[in-house]
Amino acid sequence: MSGTRAVGSSREHHMDSAPSAPDGVRVCLSGRRPVQDVNVETKLDGSAIISTLIKSSIEVVVAVPDITTSAGLLWPLSRRPEFKLVRVCKEDEGISICSALSYCNLRSVLLMQQTGLFDSLNAVRGIAVEYKQPVCMLVGMLGKEPGLPSHLSKKYSVRIVEPVLKAMEVDYIFIENDADIHLIGTAIDRAYEMSRPVVMLFGRRIAE
Repeated sequence: MSGTRAVGSSREHHMDSAPSAPDGVRVCLSGRRPVQDVNVETKLDGSAIISTLIKSSIEVVVAVPDITTSAGLLWPLSRRPEFKLVRVCKEDEGISICSALSYCNLRSVLLMQQTGLFDSLNAVRGIAVEYKQPVCMLVGMLGKEPGLPSHLSKKYSVRIVEPVLKAMEVDYIFIENDADIHLIGTAIDRAYEMSRPVVMLFGRRIAE
């Protein structure tokens, strides 16, 4: 997958040469995604996210619980018969599991928060990037101010997520409001088609 690096928007980004992306997804190698001005109290629609995962043929959810996604996504997923939930103690274990499942023709996602992503970067590098594995990561942005672009956050652990992913050449999209949720399916499909990892960043908490 070459370049699902930021959600498309009305503002132009600086573009570099890369394969064209489907409607709704832009190839962005520099610049930042402008965040739509929405009510900071608004939460993402967890049921819509789950529906998108089902449509994307996700069968296994590997998870380390986090406060951003647990109430509206992880716990509802655990009650759904469409998914097999695998609980892990460390995020890097999840990278290996998702990679192995792809060899069994099983689509999976890894659910965690960005601090866990940082903790697993060596596994992301070695397994997902260098061995070109379709590891799909759903990442809650702990501490991110809703409606505020990540690079303007007061939280260091939020500000550095995008630069780190760019430096590692890992594709990513932002899920900042419900209008972005449909991009999840596109990103997952491209990850498996191109056999590369993708990170989906949730910029606000998720409601059941």
